[in-house]
Amino acid sequence: MKLIFYTGKSDDDFLVKAAFLLLSFCALLSCSDTREKTIKTDICILSGSEAGFTAAIQAARMGKKVVLIEPTGHPGGMMVEGIAKDIRFGSARVIGGITREVYTAIEDFYGREARFEEPNWFSRYEPHMAETIIEEFLAREKGIRIIRNTRIRETGGIQKTGSVINSITLENGIEVSARFFIDASVEGDLIHFAGITTETIREGNDKYRESKNGIQTENTYRQFEVKVDPYIIPGDSASGLLPTVQSGEPGKQGTPSRYIQGYCFRLVLTRDPDNRVMIDRPENYDPGDYEIYRRYLKAGGGLFYPQATRPNGKTDLGSWHDLSANLYGENWEYPAGDYATKKRIVEHHENFTRGLIWFLQHDPEVDQDTRTNWEDWGLCRDEFMDNAGWPRRLYIRSARRMVSSYVITEHHTRRDNEKKVEDPVAVAWWPPDTHHARRIVKDGFAWNEGFVFGGDDWRPFGISWRALIPDPDECINLITPTCPSSSYVAYGAIRILPTFMILGQSAGCAAAMALDAGVDVQALDYDALREKLIDEGQILAVPENWLEIISTEN
Repeated sequence: MKLIFYTGKSDDDFLVKAAFLLLSFCALLSCSDTREKTIKTDICILSGSEAGFTAAIQAARMGKKVVLIEPTGHPGGMMVEGIAKDIRFGSARVIGGITREVYTAIEDFYGREARFEEPNWFSRYEPHMAETIIEEFLAREKGIRIIRNTRIRETGGIQKTGSVINSITLENGIEVSARFFIDASVEGDLIHFAGITTETIREGNDKYRESKNGIQTENTYRQFEVKVDPYIIPGDSASGLLPTVQSGEPGKQGTPSRYIQGYCFRLVLTRDPDNRVMIDRPENYDPGDYEIYRRYLKAGGGLFYPQATRPNGKTDLGSWHDLSANLYGENWEYPAGDYATKKRIVEHHENFTRGLIWFLQHDPEVDQDTRTNWEDWGLCRDEFMDNAGWPRRLYIRSARRMVSSYVITEHHTRRDNEKKVEDPVAVAWWPPDTHHARRIVKDGFAWNEGFVFGGDDWRPFGISWRALIPDPDECINLITPTCPSSSYVAYGAIRILPTFMILGQSAGCAAAMALDAGVDVQALDYDALREKLIDEGQILAVPENWLEIISTEN
């Protein structure tokens, strides 16, 4: 079955609805096709994330049979779960290959021109339209089989002989055997279950001689704009801490910490009454959970609020503020947690966020300006239609990272580093970006700890092929574009949607070439890989005038 690929200029409601009906039907067919319990393929990819779907497309274009496993049922990663603005600082200059094709198709649909050469350009789009286009790209390739709404079994899900993964078993009972595997998930479940060394914490500065890793004892970026008493009874530390504030001392600068940057839902809201579903008061709503927001407002602080920055009056509502929907310090168990732990944390974030919106719209102690900023905003009927308008994925900013003999560190991101990466498969064009990791008490007031972003000491850099592959004694037939071997702070410069898409295409190409050559991934000829990637439109070199490009970004 084929989806309609939109390259015209209309956003007529009928066309959009027709596309979604067809898309839903295709998804139903894919997830209901479980008669075949054993599948043999060339390449198996876990997750249809930004990297997963581009890896599948590239491998299929090279004539390989691909099985793409997408647990949510919706390939596209955070592109189809709420994020739009992930191109900045002139990073569009290094977007090539399939990634450029996808963004160009999105711009074509809206009747706009993709302007990759302009430093300030980025693509604004609706998640459901990005999903329609991504599904069409996948449907064009005959070699791709998508298995939806299932994941690797938590126990006994990996069959491995020595350093070779033979097959994986899914929760729906299907076993997939393949020559090569790609872990394109952010969670890194495949590499973890396969016994490959991973890391989840902020390592601390000493491990890789960094300066921005570990605990950050001085933070002004996205720090509280007003002083907020953190205690249940103001001024009484014995009364306990308000919700969202954790116990513990700030600690020592640069030392390791289990706390990692906060997660959130990237909400798509609208004020259009014909497309709006208002958010109901949650059953477990407790107004006391939001006392810190009351005190913040009473102290004169201004909270985040929705703005129509997408087509058709929709938001790209994230959380990166001093006080928003990021639950700092409440996600540290997620990266290494089992499925039940992950589910609990996701549900907590959803319940809290729904309650926060209800609070901001209805609580009598919320000032009128704030209520005006939030009133009339609701979920979109035409987004996340199988989940009642709520995103199907929590935005996981950091989880597992592979650890191999080659590790990307802060040094790669630094402007004073003149050493070029010898084997790039993508260019990272973003500063180290790690959100706050904890909300604690400092000097008697609520204080956020952990944000690292921006500055004038960063530069774009090549992402090494060696960072995508494990050490050979751990596995010889696996690649990961989304959990590369990198330090916590360096990963903050890599974890961007278009960068993942680019890395995914490179991973799919490498797997196909290794299969053709009959070699382990570690033995793949990089020069041949580089030549093929360039032939496929990938951009692997940082422009000589990169500093000028960054300087012109507003």
